[in-house]
Amino acid sequence: MQGEVEAFAIVKPTYLRLTGKAGDKVAGKVLIEPAEKYSFKIVDAKPLKGDNISVKLEENAQEGKGYLLTVENKLAQQGHYYDAIHLKTDSKIKPEISVRVYGNIYERPNKFGEPQTPAAN
Repeated sequence: MQGEVEAFAIVKPTYLRLTGKAGDKVAGKVLIEPAEKYSFKIVDAKPLKGDNISVKLEENAQEGKGYLLTVENKLAQQGHYYDAIHLKTDSKIKPEISVRVYGNIYERPNKFGEPQTPAAN
């Protein structure tokens, strides 16, 4: 079977990797732009789990078309996580778009450059 696959939307980047130190603001942005042939609106944006991230969706004012999705880390300590954001559209062709999010939060070093560890008793 062969054929062309038409893009429903341009999603840049296709996934987010949030990497940073615990306690710092760690965030990323994704641009979602409908293909000319498939005009749609995003009506809702929700993380699959939502324990470690928060999301904000706004129309892309800079370019005048599409949407800008901002994802911010909420994990306060060292850890790794995976989540996905489900973007609900008003399209019958593709009612949902997903964006994967990977989090990698490192321990903040102390003032001497060594990782902070709890004191042993």
